[in-house]
Amino acid sequence: MSPVRRCSRTACGRPAVATLTYVYADSTAVLGPLATYAEPHCYDLCAEHSERLTAPRGWEVVRLAIDSGPARPSGDDLEALANAVREAGRPPERAPGPIATPGPVGPSAREANPMEVARRGHLRVLRSPDS
Repeated sequence: MSPVRRCSRTACGRPAVATLTYVYADSTAVLGPLATYAEPHCYDLCAEHSERLTAPRGWEVVRLAIDSGPARPSGDDLEALANAVREAGRPPERAPGPIATPGPVGPSAREANPMEVARRGHLRVLRSPDS
C-alpha cells in the first residue's frame, strides 16, 4: 500500500490534499486540511476535486484554510524542545545511597571532554565556546 493517501473519488488517483466530513445534523459539509489519519466516514480529496466541491441544495459548505506548504514546527514543538534542553542542563538530583554512574567520573571525565558540563542519558550540555 502506498504511504501517500489518494483522492476518494472514483477513478481519481491524484494525491489527497483535503478531507471532507459531513455534519448531517447541521446539513453542513466541512472541507479542511488533510486529516492525520484516514477516517472511515471522511473522504480525502485531491486539489481539483476539493476546489469543485458542491453540496446538496439546502446544505452549507464550510471551507477551512488548507496549508499547501510544508509543515513547520509549531510554537508548542519549539517550547517542548527548549524545556527538554533546560531539563537536561539541570544537575542530577542526589538520591540517598550509592548510585552507579556509567562512564568516567571525576577529573578524568572532564579531561575526556572539557566542553561537557553535564550529562543526562544520551543528552549532553556543552560549555559555550566563548567562555
